[in-house]
Amino acid sequence: MSSTGNNMTHWGSYTATVTGNRITAITGHRDDPDPSELLGNIASTVTHRSRVTKPSFRRGWLENGPGPADRRGSEEFVELEWDEALDLLAAEIDRVRTDHGNKAIYAGSYGWASAGRFHHAQSQLHRFLKQAGGYVAGVNSYSTGCSEVIFPHLLGNTFELYRKHTHWQQLADNTDLIVAFGGIPTKNMAVVPGGITVHNARPGIAEVVAAGTRIVAVTPIKPDLKGAESADSQVEWWPIVPATDTAMMLALAHTLIVENLVDEGFIATYTDGYDEFAHDVLGLSTGAPRTAEWAESITGFPADKIRELARNMAAGRTFITVGWSLQRSKYGEQPMWAALNLACLLGHIGLPGGGFGHGYGSMGDVGAGRGMTPLPAFPQGPNPIDDFIPVARVSDMLLNPGGEFEYNGEIRRYPDVKMVYWAGGNPFHHHQDLDRLERAFSAVDTVVVHEPYWTSSAKHADIVLPCTLSVEREDIGGSRQDSHVIAMHALLSPVGEARDDFAIFTDLADRLGFAQQFTEGLSPREWLEKMYSTWAVEVGGSQPTELPNFETFWQDGDVRVPGADSARDHVMFGQFRADPVAHRLPTPSGLIQISSPVVASFGYDDCPGHPTWLEPEEWLGSPLAQKFPLHLIADQPAGRLHSQLDMGEISMAHKVSGRERMRMHPDNAKERGITDGDVVRVFNDKGECLAGVQVTETIRRDVVQLPTGAWFDPQILDGRRICAHGNPNVLTTDQGTSRLAQGCSGAHALVQVCLLGVALPQVQAFEPPVIVSRKRD
Repeated sequence: MSSTGNNMTHWGSYTATVTGNRITAITGHRDDPDPSELLGNIASTVTHRSRVTKPSFRRGWLENGPGPADRRGSEEFVELEWDEALDLLAAEIDRVRTDHGNKAIYAGSYGWASAGRFHHAQSQLHRFLKQAGGYVAGVNSYSTGCSEVIFPHLLGNTFELYRKHTHWQQLADNTDLIVAFGGIPTKNMAVVPGGITVHNARPGIAEVVAAGTRIVAVTPIKPDLKGAESADSQVEWWPIVPATDTAMMLALAHTLIVENLVDEGFIATYTDGYDEFAHDVLGLSTGAPRTAEWAESITGFPADKIRELARNMAAGRTFITVGWSLQRSKYGEQPMWAALNLACLLGHIGLPGGGFGHGYGSMGDVGAGRGMTPLPAFPQGPNPIDDFIPVARVSDMLLNPGGEFEYNGEIRRYPDVKMVYWAGGNPFHHHQDLDRLERAFSAVDTVVVHEPYWTSSAKHADIVLPCTLSVEREDIGGSRQDSHVIAMHALLSPVGEARDDFAIFTDLADRLGFAQQFTEGLSPREWLEKMYSTWAVEVGGSQPTELPNFETFWQDGDVRVPGADSARDHVMFGQFRADPVAHRLPTPSGLIQISSPVVASFGYDDCPGHPTWLEPEEWLGSPLAQKFPLHLIADQPAGRLHSQLDMGEISMAHKVSGRERMRMHPDNAKERGITDGDVVRVFNDKGECLAGVQVTETIRRDVVQLPTGAWFDPQILDGRRICAHGNPNVLTTDQGTSRLAQGCSGAHALVQVCLLGVALPQVQAFEPPVIVSRKRD
């Protein structure tokens, strides 16, 4: 007997056919023109052997009590019954907050667990800990840690930059030239936090190309503009030396200035700080003008081509977009700022199809043209603790309690954290320098993780509580700019003794004395009804009857959001362009800050008051490249979201011999005796991993690309500690981008690659830890 039901992931809404307690078919939403292949990872992973089936405690913690421990990640676990597990955890929470205060608890949950609005793990954890007295928070993100700090200084209001983008159709109708720094990688466009029902990005690109718009993709990796492959003559690949985009932008600005191609009227009316920036570009203050010849020596791109591009940019309506990935390197603030300034010099900001874009190809809703509406929400309340860290500084915090750090003009101190509580997210995927992260995790008293699977984060925890998957519970799906709100039906019974986070936190809150406050007396279904009904009134306005009641919504499976396409005709910063006085920006000048006196006042040599070229330690022009001559780019994978469902059918199909696939140019492969399909060592002074090679001309020479997200698999091979599965974050540096943003710099590293030379080890990443019986006195 089969049945069907709806559910949602971050990469799409779908309908599943269920036979018995097994998903037998999945189809994308009926309105979706381009369903993601990642839906194919779901069915094969529900009952995978890596599921956590019972509450499990690291044996050393259980037997010896809390405290620093260097055996996290290698020790056996003991399974307990739920009541005892929750008693022990509640007692530990109470011990930490009583003895050390709530500033000793870090809520490391980094989202992305579920697309559901109620069973969103981070929201559940934060509500629980706020009511328990608070926690140290993480701010900003690994993806946009620089942008979230620098753009408020330059634009003030960043709502349009993040939430009201220029629609693809506007670009098709009005744009002559798109210059895409970082490219427009369609592999990223399947995903939106909270889910996406209608994938229109790849069809949107196809419309842009069909309209005759020229696209220049400045990236070391050949553009993967799926849907527009037939128009190669319009899509030009500029394979720049990695991490040198700022130098090219400055050289383009230099050409515009010296050839009198700057829109001086725009500069005078809408910007502040141009002279300081121009003086630096022209070399008036440094004696080092940022000419095209200067940029050629850095970027590897011919000077005459750079000058020609600048002239073409000024000759027609130009749209400059910068991918989020460019900020995930040392001095990552600089390309974000320099790209905005380049758009200012052209003067097309606020015009249809012109100006500046941020993140096209980085997320599926960028360019979607959908308005922002409220979403059903699980109330959070205030956090009594005001301590925070930028999310990418977690190892610094745990290894340096009480130490000072600079951030956005402030000098702050790292709190002395005793408990790390992670519900949702996998730091051993997204954090840098995993050996250092292991040392950081060993420094605290207790690490708690809610996980469906035995990820490396779970294996490095003391207390692991098995939680349900989205297909094993009811929820409401929706995201910031999606066209639909989805009824997420429970499709399957939970595996083992898995419970949802709400049930876990309800029982913990009961033990700690605030269960009624946490639940408000409502069951999960009653919460869903309340959240939906509140949302329907809020978005329905004077005609709430346009939206169905909860019962109808649940039966129908979804509802279209009112005004979902309201932003299709929106021109980013169009109102500011029309009247910069009435719509002044919330910056010191009310204008776009080409230079920022506020940032300059911080005195940061790694982020001065205007964008400039700052040479990173790890790039192909640095002395370190003599030892490690290949530039590694660690970007997002094509076969999964981050590390989610890495053992799924689609994810596994993207691997080579069970390892993460690394792209390498034929010349570099030939120099090392490497052929397509070989498994190789990838190493530097920080660490080593194995990877399966794809030899291809779709990557610049002397560059290799190894996606993030392979589950960390530390093993000893030939006397060396390696990741046998191919996680590139054993190779990346754990440094902040600058003292301004302290963002993640983990997208770039210098490495060497050679053939393996020994027997290929088995991948152990998906194997559960050893479960042993509890010792009794």
